[in-house]
Amino acid sequence: MAGELFIGLMSGTSLDGIDVALVEFDHHAAAGKQPEIISTHFLPYPSELRSEILSLQHPTQNELEITELMGNTLARLYADAVNQLLHISKKTAHDIVAIGSHGQTVRHRPELGFTMQIGNPALLAELTGITIVADFRSRDIAAGGQGAPLVPAFHKALFAHQYLNRAIINIGGIANITHLSSSGEVFGFDSGPGNMLLDMWIKRHLNMDYDANGAWAATGKVIEPLLSSLLAEPYLALPPPKSTGRDLFNETWLSSHLSNNHYLPQDVARTLVALTAHSIHNALVDHCDDVDEVYLCGGGAKNSLLTQELKSLLVKKKLATTDDLGIGIDWVEAVAFAWLAKQCLYRQTANLPEVTGAKGARILGAIYHH
Repeated sequence: MAGELFIGLMSGTSLDGIDVALVEFDHHAAAGKQPEIISTHFLPYPSELRSEILSLQHPTQNELEITELMGNTLARLYADAVNQLLHISKKTAHDIVAIGSHGQTVRHRPELGFTMQIGNPALLAELTGITIVADFRSRDIAAGGQGAPLVPAFHKALFAHQYLNRAIINIGGIANITHLSSSGEVFGFDSGPGNMLLDMWIKRHLNMDYDANGAWAATGKVIEPLLSSLLAEPYLALPPPKSTGRDLFNETWLSSHLSNNHYLPQDVARTLVALTAHSIHNALVDHCDDVDEVYLCGGGAKNSLLTQELKSLLVKKKLATTDDLGIGIDWVEAVAFAWLAKQCLYRQTANLPEVTGAKGARILGAIYHH
């Protein structure tokens, strides 16, 4: 019997664009069977859109209207990405059960009881002719959780091993870690900054959106006093559950550590790569020291300077990417949101209270039926 087709849409804190994956789930397959990725597509954000989204990370004049209008703009882009994917895969809207749309995070303040992902799912349903599942984080926060990270439940369903303890590390704008114990226990948390500070820094100095392979950072050297100062950030020492974002790790935060020091820009860039690597390593040592294998995914897994630094720090662990587990590094989160949409439609819980700190398991997502 053929499986059911879902689409996952992910646009993360790195603000590079929209990952979209067409995924087939077979409900009659044995537990742990991988979903089949039928097709994938990436639609980059225009540079001016990135800047506009960044401006919404902090209070601005007339921000309610600007935010709603941006949600409409994103819905149209999401619809374009979906329609391009359908064209590539020779499918129609009628073939798709639902789309899981994460939306674009513009605020994440679980300590105040809210998170905000925009992307007007009602408009997206109209534009695609497909049922949309969105707003996955709010219910977990309402239940006292962090609302993030949500992907560990998906990691558990797909990547857990009977005999080996594994860590799945997604390095997007923020880096997050999922610990998959062979006993079946799972926890996960945001370890700290992934690519976002380095992306911001290279944009400021070279007007590039990201540092491919860490090539620019590799021309610099680590500023040890600066690295120590950055690693002293209190968030990094907090125990899980915890989550973070641009609300903390932003240009203002970095500037406060640079003060009036006249560091070479490439040395700061190199130090920011070291910050990501060391904060991930420290988090593993503090909270996941029993892991046998570490698998990387997300854009940071393509940064060879960062992965080499991680390799030198994690000398006693096997280090690989999720490609080795059957899902490419670019598509883990998009596939996860297809899975989260499926969970919601079938009234299955999808948060892990031990990850987010919520009072219990909850069905996540709001459904916009078509």
